[in-house]
Amino acid sequence: MNGTVLRRPGRWLTWGATAAEVDATLPGDEFLADPDIVSTRAVTVDAPPEAVWPWLVQMGSGRGGAYTYDWIENLFGLDMHSADRILPQFQQLAGGDELPLGRNGPAMRVEILDPRRTLVFRSADGAWVWGFHLRRYGAGTRLISRNRISLAGRPGPGRAAYRMVMEPGSLVMERRMLLGIKQRAERTS
Repeated sequence: MNGTVLRRPGRWLTWGATAAEVDATLPGDEFLADPDIVSTRAVTVDAPPEAVWPWLVQMGSGRGGAYTYDWIENLFGLDMHSADRILPQFQQLAGGDELPLGRNGPAMRVEILDPRRTLVFRSADGAWVWGFHLRRYGAGTRLISRNRISLAGRPGPGRAAYRMVMEPGSLVMERRMLLGIKQRAERTS
């Protein structure tokens, strides 16, 4: 990692990530080889990976939440209630587990679970792969989030609208999530 944080057009897709993190091939990338959208966002957490990991594995609707703006998530019926403590009942995530996005939303399946290193989900339709990667960084951790999204099947205007709304909108939510995990892990470390 060269430590250079990207400052270029489209930074909403690369907030907080270094050029090396954006360019890296990460576990899970292989599940969606030709995405229309790729975001790589990151934050430095002043806590070791083992302090960050419990917050990741308990994420989800009806679980530990997403550490974002719950009120926005719940406008979409996602049943998110962000926990401020480690929830022991949600620490036993396993490969193949499916976590729903809300009561009626699509499931996100755990594809890769490498404790204290990598957690990758894939949507039931295969159009979205979301990975969380923990990399030791001095005494702390780089928490890297990578999204790979296919817009196949969406007509041209729908693709453009999705990009115009969802790319910057996803930054607002994901930035809050990464900072929420950072705050919680640092506080409990």
